Amino acid sequence: MALDPRLLEGIRDLGYIDTRPIQSAVIALALAGRDVIGCAETGTGKTAAFVVPMLQRLLSSDARPLSRVLVVAPTRELAVQIEDEIHGLAYHTPITSAAVYGGVDMGAQERALKAGVDIIVATPGRLLDHLRQQNADLSGIELLVLDEADRMMDMGFWPDVRRIIAAIPSVRQTLLFSATMPDEVVRFALEIVREPTYVQVGERSAPAKSITHRAKTLPASAKLDWLIAHLRRPEGPVLIFTRTKVGAERLSGKLVAAGIRCAALHADRTQDQRRAAVEGFRGGKYKVLVATDIAARGLDIDGIHTVINYELPDSPDAYVHRVGRTGRVDKVGQAITLVAPEELHALAQLEKSVGVRLE
Repeated sequence: MALDPRLLEGIRDLGYIDTRPIQSAVIALALAGRDVIGCAETGTGKTAAFVVPMLQRLLSSDARPLSRVLVVAPTRELAVQIEDEIHGLAYHTPITSAAVYGGVDMGAQERALKAGVDIIVATPGRLLDHLRQQNADLSGIELLVLDEADRMMDMGFWPDVRRIIAAIPSVRQTLLFSATMPDEVVRFALEIVREPTYVQVGERSAPAKSITHRAKTLPASAKLDWLIAHLRRPEGPVLIFTRTKVGAERLSGKLVAAGIRCAALHADRTQDQRRAAVEGFRGGKYKVLVATDIAARGLDIDGIHTVINYELPDSPDAYVHRVGRTGRVDKVGQAITLVAPEELHALAQLEKSVGVRLE
């Protein structure tokens, strides 16, 4: 496909060499102006699959004063990661973008929106705040991207998304992506797309083949001691999941007290704390990140060696999303699930639903 040389330079800068399956499928369709419903996990190259054609679209036509592309994401972390990808790929172009999300002062976002950036990347609630205050004009939107639609459904954002869609032109291109495709997501997608092409990459609700799955059976009272001993081994970054925000905070504190370089990531942390945790984990300041399931959808960090389920996930899909943070881009990874004896029946049900055997 013929891409603008400036965009190709950004692609080379980011070290992209081979086209991933989701990119091969989506980029050509998007460049042809087709609406797309894509079923693909985070870590499959999905973000570049929609960022590349959106940038090419903008570079192929004259600049306009109004924002032309809107990307809606469920979490602040994901919005920041998408905007970072846009910034990297568009580095050699005049294209402008802004991330709009809660937890920070609205002033800088208001100035960017009123200046008319080309691309807006936003979480639903904060974008609606700006619309109510007339800081944003969406009348020029030509391309709408909804990322992690299933997560937005889980978080109750669909009424907000519908209000946002009502504020943009009905004649537009729409790209919708979801890690899973339950009936509710399909019905919603069909409300907002025109004659879409459906693209699915990988098996739905199945972990990557490059992940080794293990179970460690031990009393709940022995989990912490086992975990500390395991984390003292000289192995790469470890992501640990708990079911609750309180559990994540408590476990992180106990690991720090044991001398483990650790941070917590959950919704009760401030925006600055969450950003510092993610950047510290990505940069090696922290060996361990203890997170709730909110991170399973938005966290995009290469090189995670091990995922540990400190507590059993609530559903098979949650397990798939958790362990999908390792074993990415064909790299090997391991997922360890800590199970109390009384949870062995639940573990067997999980294995049956997911289709994997925990060794």
